[in-house]
Amino acid sequence: MAAAVTLRDIAERAGVSVSMVSRVLDERLPPTRSEAAARVRRVAEELGYRRNLAASSLRRAATGTVGLLVPRLTDTVMAVLFEAVYAEASRRGLFAVVSVAGDDPDLERTATEALLARQVDGLVLATARVDDQLPRDLRERGVPHVLALRTDGASPASLGDDELGGYLATRHLLDLGHRLIGLLAGPDFASTALGRRRGYERALREAGLPVDPALVVPTSFGVESGEEHGARLLQSEARPTALFTVNDNLAVGAVSAATRLGLEVGRDVSVVGYNDIPIVSRMPVPLTSVRVPFESIASKALDLLLQEGGAQAGRTSLSAPTLIPRASTRPPRSGP
Repeated sequence: MAAAVTLRDIAERAGVSVSMVSRVLDERLPPTRSEAAARVRRVAEELGYRRNLAASSLRRAATGTVGLLVPRLTDTVMAVLFEAVYAEASRRGLFAVVSVAGDDPDLERTATEALLARQVDGLVLATARVDDQLPRDLRERGVPHVLALRTDGASPASLGDDELGGYLATRHLLDLGHRLIGLLAGPDFASTALGRRRGYERALREAGLPVDPALVVPTSFGVESGEEHGARLLQSEARPTALFTVNDNLAVGAVSAATRLGLEVGRDVSVVGYNDIPIVSRMPVPLTSVRVPFESIASKALDLLLQEGGAQAGRTSLSAPTLIPRASTRPPRSGP
C-alpha cells in the first residue's frame, strides 16, 4: 500500500514551507488567494492528499503540550535534544515537557503513562530499543508518537543518519593513514550504535580491510565504559593506532585511559567521538567528532507528529551528520 501523502510531500513539490501548506489546507481558516496557495491546492489534489483526522486533532492541541521521554538528562546528548524539541515546540505555539526513564523498559512504560495522564497531545520518545514493545503498544492504541535519535524500525522516526556518520568517522581515520582502527561500539539494543557500527564496517570493507572482531568492543554509552574498554584495547597485543567511539562520552573515557597509559592523544593514538557535544571542542586536545543536527531532528520529529498523527508506521526522516576534524586525529606515527 502506498504511503500516505504528507504536508512535507506537498511543500517540497510546491516549493513552499510546511507551515504554509498547513495554513492553506486548514479548512478552519479563511481561504488564501495567493498564487502560491493555489499551487499548494493543485499539488495536494495531484498527489491525492487526504486530511489526517488524528493529525488535525493534534494540531488543534487539546492541551498544547508535547511529552518527551529520554533515558537521562545527565547525558548531554539528551539534554541538547530536549532543548531542541522545546525550542521547536515553542516556535509552533506548543509546550514541551520531559520525563526520564533510564534504559529500563518498565520505567519507560511508567513514565509514558505518567505523561499521558497529564494529557500531553503527543509523545516524542528518545528511548527506543531494538524490538521495543513500548512503541508497538502505542501504535496499537493509536497514541500519537514519534521516535527521535533511536528507532525500533516500525514507528515514525526522526533520526540522524548514523550509518553515514560512522562511515565518515572511519573514512577520516583511513584517509589519515590508519589501518588498525578500534571501535568502542556501544550497546546492541540501540539503533544509533548499530548504525554507526555498520558505517565503520562499510568504510573498512571499501578500503579492502577486514573487520577484526578483536578491535570491536561492545560497551555502554558511559564515560566509565569508554575508560575501561579503551584501556583494554590500548593495552592489547595489536594496539590500534586510532579509536572510533560511537558517542562523545566513550571518547572522553578513551582519552582518559590513553592519558593514564602515557599515550598522547593525536600523536600516539587518534580518537574520534560522535555527537559533538559542546565540551569536546574545549578539551585539552580538542576532539574530532561527528556533529549531529539536533535542531533538524527535533523539527522533523514534530513535523511527523503533527502531519502523521504520530500513530502511523513506516515513516522515517533522516538528517545528515557532519564530521568536525580537530587535534585528536592525526596521521599515525611512523617512528619513535
